This record gives sequence, C-alpha cells and structure tokens, in this order.
Amino acid sequence: MRLTGRIFAAAATAGILGLAATAAYAAAPTPWQLGMQPAATPVQEEIAWLHNIVLWLITLITIFVLALLLYVVTRFSAKRNPKPSTTSHNTSLEIAWTLIPVMILVGIAVPSFRLVYMQDRTERADLTVKVTGHQWYWEYEYPDHGGFKFDSRMIPENEIRQGQIRLLSVDNEMVVPAGRNVRVLTTSVDVIHSFYVPSFGVQKYNIPGRTLETWFRADRPGMYYGQCNQICGTNHAYMPIAIRVVPEAEFQTWVGEARRRFAATDAPATDAPATGAPTAAPPAQLAAATAAAGR
Repeated sequence: MRLTGRIFAAAATAGILGLAATAAYAAAPTPWQLGMQPAATPVQEEIAWLHNIVLWLITLITIFVLALLLYVVTRFSAKRNPKPSTTSHNTSLEIAWTLIPVMILVGIAVPSFRLVYMQDRTERADLTVKVTGHQWYWEYEYPDHGGFKFDSRMIPENEIRQGQIRLLSVDNEMVVPAGRNVRVLTTSVDVIHSFYVPSFGVQKYNIPGRTLETWFRADRPGMYYGQCNQICGTNHAYMPIAIRVVPEAEFQTWVGEARRRFAATDAPATDAPATGAPTAAPPAQLAAATAAAGR
C-alpha cells in the first residue's frame, strides 16, 4: 500500500509539474541554437518533416558526388592513363543521369506542393485576426469579437522585467485560443513588413494596399515569439511578435477585458471639426468667390 501511495504521489507531482511546464512554455530563440524551433502547429510539423527529408537527401547526393569525383580523379588521372580514351558518349549513362535527377525532383515536388497549399489558407476558420504593420510596431484587430484593436510595441531594454525577453517581449500580446484555426489577414499602412513566427510555420508579407491571408492552429498553450523579417527601416529589428495561446475559457475572459480596455482607442472619429478649426465654405459661396476673382 505504501508503495502504491508513493507511486500515485509521484504521478500526481509529475502531472502538476507537467501542467506548470505547459503553462510556462515559451517558443523563443535559444543561445547557440541549431535547427528550427520545436513545431507548435501542423504546418510547422510538415515544414520540419520536409526539411529533414530534403536535408538527408542532399547530404547523400553530396557524398555520392564527392566520392564520384575522387574516383574519377584517381582512376582516370594522366599518370594512370597516358593514352587518353576516345570515348565521347555513353547512351545508358546519359539517360541515367538525366532521369534520376528528374525523379528526385518530382519526389521532392509532390510534398512541397502539398505543403504550399496547406500553408495558404484554412477551409474553416474559428477566429480571424487582422495584423497591420506600422513603422515600427504591430496592430492587431479582432473583427469576429466586436472589432476591437490595439497596438503591440516592444518593451524597451531599460524596462524589461523578470521573465521577459529582451527584444521579444511586448506590451500587448496577440492572444488566441488553443486548438482553434486562426485566420490571419496581413496588411500595412506604410512599407512592406513581414509577419513571421518560426514555431508556427507562418511567414506572410504585410503589403500596403493589399490584404494577404495565412493561418495557424497552436494546440499547446504558451508564449510564442517571432519578428518582422522584412527590412522595413531603421527600427526593423524592434518589431517583435508575441502570441499568447490560452485555453478557450481564458480566451473568452480576455476578450471581455480587451473590449473594455481598448474601447477608448476604437472610438470612431467624428466628422465635426475641432474647436477653432476652419470650416469649408458652402459650394455657392465658393462659386461666387471664384467668379469675383475672375473679374
């Protein structure tokens, strides 16, 4: 009984620690990191899979070509072949070195095309977030939840607190629910930016005058970071992206708070002129003034 109790206690402790680790999970660059960040979405899992397959393939091809070159250099050197061969063609060899690369490229193209279409857009979006790039900060808008929007700016280095990450933490994160398909609409008000989140497999340009679409589904709650990876001016390096993925209930609570918090900034601008501002003359007065000036 004591052993059983200890096992249950250990399992409970592990579960609590696991939940804490999940809640505190963050996908961010690490010192001396090699390779990609751990995949947090189905799209990034496919990207990592294709990347690994192609990496092994090109490694084998490189080794094969190197071995072939070494063989040719040693086997057909001038010292070993004082009388050069007069052979100029080998039909079988030429067919082989044409067809084999074609077959390899077709084998790479099939999963590549599938991945491109998978990245393009989601057939069923549970949530839409509009991402607008500014010099140099992000603006997030939630059209499905009342249309509130807010700015997201990097926290200056002299204001970084415990637990925040230099050059990546922001004052207002994008918040989305876990396990939901999130449609992302990207645009810009000034120059070309790029919405890039490595662990999501998301990279989409923000182009003035155009609205582009991408998507992601993060199944694991936590903090995920990205950056603008399109050189967009002097403060290009200070446009981090911070996305907080939370359970559905927590997201609904955040939406209620965000509607109140950002309501003042979302108030529609009035067409009435400010006090003391000049007002436009009626069309009749403008016509009379123009005629008088002509005389």
